Amino acid sequence: MNSFQSQLGAQTVLMDLDSLKSFVGAARDEYEACTPAEPPGCFAVLVGRIDGDVAVVAGMEFAANVRAVDQVALEEFSTSVAPCFGAAYRNPRRGFWCSPQDLLRIHRQAARADLDILGAIHLHPDWHRIGPPEERGLRISERPTPMDEYMFRNTGYPVNVICYLESIAEEVSATLAAWGPPPRDVPDGHCSELTVRFRAK
Repeated sequence: MNSFQSQLGAQTVLMDLDSLKSFVGAARDEYEACTPAEPPGCFAVLVGRIDGDVAVVAGMEFAANVRAVDQVALEEFSTSVAPCFGAAYRNPRRGFWCSPQDLLRIHRQAARADLDILGAIHLHPDWHRIGPPEERGLRISERPTPMDEYMFRNTGYPVNVICYLESIAEEVSATLAAWGPPPRDVPDGHCSELTVRFRAK
């Protein structure tokens, strides 16, 4: 984590619609191919800069999920995540762990452009509708789950975007929300919602 990440209090996220469309398209492909036993996953790293209290997203880079194979990830989910957030997280398809190689590649690319890693965007599906029966009681949305807040607090990135896909009126809709990490010094603290704006061009 860069030193600036622990100090910033971004209030607004400025994004590009073209990049968002690319992510939503990839997320929809995952959404339509998933099964109740295999939740969909889609994740991209956001790069950009901070201008005052605005996080300016210059681009996003997709990254591989190594949740099922990385030994550090397996240990974290087994010893910390599943005991706190439920046995469902023992499923290697649940949760995301960014490939360290991808993260290093993205960091180097960003540094060459004088940019930083601001955070990430990831998919939430309407799992209460398409998931297994035993998991349909908890409604998922564009708001962070307790598991999200745990991860956002640990990474400390200033921008955490959730893209929620939901089937309504025989169409797949997308809702977007951005969140700051919970404060590290407040154990029961929650994410703060950030304003999302799009470039008009």
